Amino acid sequence: MEIRTKRIYEEPSSSDGVRVLIDRLWPRGVSKDAAAIDFWAKAVAPSNELRVWYGHDPTKWPEFRRRYFAELDANPEGVAEVESRIDGVTATLVFSSKEERMNNASAFRDYLERRRSIRRAAR
Repeated sequence: MEIRTKRIYEEPSSSDGVRVLIDRLWPRGVSKDAAAIDFWAKAVAPSNELRVWYGHDPTKWPEFRRRYFAELDANPEGVAEVESRIDGVTATLVFSSKEERMNNASAFRDYLERRRSIRRAAR
C-alpha cells in the first residue's frame, strides 16, 4: 500500500488510486465531478478549532501534529474507516491547502504510517 498526498487543484490521475479528501470543508471552486474524490473523510479531518488555531503557521506545525494525532487517537472508528477503504491499494490523500508539505493530509499520512509500523513491530 502506497499513500500519497496531492492538492485538490491538481489534475486527478489514474495513478492516484483511491482519492480521499481529508478536509472538513469542501474546497472552493472545485466541482465534485472535477475533484474525482472516492471518499470524503470529514470525520478524520482536523477539528474546526484546530484548523483555525493552526492557520498554516509553520512555527505551529509540531504542535498541530501533536494535537491532530490526539484527535485521531480519540476517533478510532473514523481512522479505521479510512484504513479499510485504502487497505492494500494505492491511495492519494487530497487536501486544499496551499501549503504542500505542512498540511492535514501529510500529517494524516504520517499518522497512518506510524500506526502501520507499530502494528508491524507488535507482530
